[in-house]
Amino acid sequence: MKFKFLMPLCITLTVIILFHYTKIFAVKLYPVAVNFVICTVFWSSLFTKETIIQKFAKALDGELNDFGLVYTKNLTYIWCVFLLINFLISVWTIFLNEHIWAIYNGFISYILLGTLFIVEYTIRRILKKKKIL
Repeated sequence: MKFKFLMPLCITLTVIILFHYTKIFAVKLYPVAVNFVICTVFWSSLFTKETIIQKFAKALDGELNDFGLVYTKNLTYIWCVFLLINFLISVWTIFLNEHIWAIYNGFISYILLGTLFIVEYTIRRILKKKKIL
């Protein structure tokens, strides 16, 4: 299936168009639902044999050493906290002006998400270079 990415893209564009051309309150719940689901997936993975980040790391890099297992588990906690805070802010913005909602949920939250990912990726590359990870 070459075009798996089209479904989320189409859903996102539909939500944006609906929000722009209508005043549907439920459209504001989209980022809340997405943040809630992703946070729940990450949080629930903490109670399994391998966290979701450990699964990603193993798929990319093969088996993890003891430090790598602890590092990825702690990283899962960090992502859970970030996603929970992002979820709570998304809920709060529902009750604010549409412009504030759009700026946070359509721009700021993505900048924050990207920043966390880039910082973590940079740390991971440094640890791999030093042969710690």
